[in-house]
Amino acid sequence: MNKKLLTALFGTALVLGACGGGGGDEGTDTGGGDNGGGSTSQEQAGGDVDTQAAEQAYEQSCASCHGGDLTGAVGPNLTQVGSKYSADEIADIIKNGKGQMPAQGGNVENVENLANWLAAKK
Repeated sequence: MNKKLLTALFGTALVLGACGGGGGDEGTDTGGGDNGGGSTSQEQAGGDVDTQAAEQAYEQSCASCHGGDLTGAVGPNLTQVGSKYSADEIADIIKNGKGQMPAQGGNVENVENLANWLAAKK
């Protein structure tokens, strides 16, 4: 009975952790370039990337399953995800989910920025 209870609690924690929280617009930099707030903007293979915003979005919504260092935990390793998927494909996976990964919310700019950042991981 204890194993079943622990399994149910762990499963619930995973589902809740996968939901992330990144539905808001806080920390969004849509102007491009350095806005004096410490953001760094880089040109990546998929387009302009606000690295600081992408890392923050990853920490808030992805790290619980994919690990703080992208090496995977419950979710797969993302250290070389850009060699397997394009930025558009990554954005589609974030928006719609894939396999055990549920669809994630968030505004389009944040998803595209995060997808471009991940696409550069090759």
